[in-house]
Amino acid sequence: MERKTPLYEMHLKYGGKMVPFAGYLLPVQYGSGVIAEHMAVRTACGLFDVSHMGEITCTGKDALRNLNHLLTNDYSEMYDGQARYSPMCNENGGVVDDLIVYKVRDDHYFIVVNAANKDKDFAWMKEHEFGDAVFTDISEEVAQIALQGPAAQRILEKLVPAEEIPEHYYSAGFHRQIGGSDCIISRTGYTGEDGFEFYLAAQEAAKLWELLLETGKAEGLIPCGLGARDTLRLEAAMPLYGHEMDDGITPLEAGLGIFVKMGKEDFLGKAALEAAGAPQRKRVGLKVTGRGIIREHADVYDGEKKIGQTTSGTHCPYLKAPLAMALLDSAYTAPGTVVEADVRGRRVAAEVVKLPFYKRA
Repeated sequence: MERKTPLYEMHLKYGGKMVPFAGYLLPVQYGSGVIAEHMAVRTACGLFDVSHMGEITCTGKDALRNLNHLLTNDYSEMYDGQARYSPMCNENGGVVDDLIVYKVRDDHYFIVVNAANKDKDFAWMKEHEFGDAVFTDISEEVAQIALQGPAAQRILEKLVPAEEIPEHYYSAGFHRQIGGSDCIISRTGYTGEDGFEFYLAAQEAAKLWELLLETGKAEGLIPCGLGARDTLRLEAAMPLYGHEMDDGITPLEAGLGIFVKMGKEDFLGKAALEAAGAPQRKRVGLKVTGRGIIREHADVYDGEKKIGQTTSGTHCPYLKAPLAMALLDSAYTAPGTVVEADVRGRRVAAEVVKLPFYKRA
């Protein structure tokens, strides 16, 4: 039985078409449709319910040591309020999940994990917990709302003093007040646009949702669903767990090497990544040059030789082109390489291109 986020009634009120996703009932789109929602985020602003995501704290004087052992990125040099992305690997170098960690202070970190992986992630963290550190799952108490798009800053400035808005990408302010609600304001997102994510008590979420929509109406703000969230992240070439990475795909294969600090003393999966050497396959972008749309799980060929498989694909509204991401044998990953994908028994031509497809000016 699917669960409801604290904003379920808001989705019904605003005409959301509800579908099951990651154990929750969430809107796939609203009346305006996926393309209109996608374009709103690229040109104005969109509002997303992201309350299905998981939130975990790590506290204690050994919190930093625990994080550096669990995660491939290095959390040693962070200021209070800084956020940092990282894969979390298993012993074989595959990805358990990808997540974001916020430093609250030296002995307190706030972690955001993917919805479908929350229980698995928390169990993995508890299994590897050591010293004076405790991981605590606080997901039930927390709602998350994302305000994304070029108008996001202007909308937020109507509600929060400018000096209380995080200036740098991947930074956050704690205990900020928006309309009387205590929030974390984070300058992060999953759309390729500037924007903010708000974390607050679950019971305060509906009030903030309505306040943001009302405040942003003149700026073109509209509510957006899972459909636009996926087309936006794909257009921006942002990886999605279960597609571009999973327990059998390493972060190096997924093109996330910048977040893997092999110079660290140790972390889970480091030995396996070292033993594997240079990746034999890599994540690439595919621009469809033939007729059709290439979606996930399509086998990719060079002539009759299978060289990989697509991980995500769709028609991207802003770029007005069918695009896909794929894991291909390393020999076929140079931009300009011509390949074909098998789409329900029919070959569709494509060309390897650099990622990301879209990058905001």
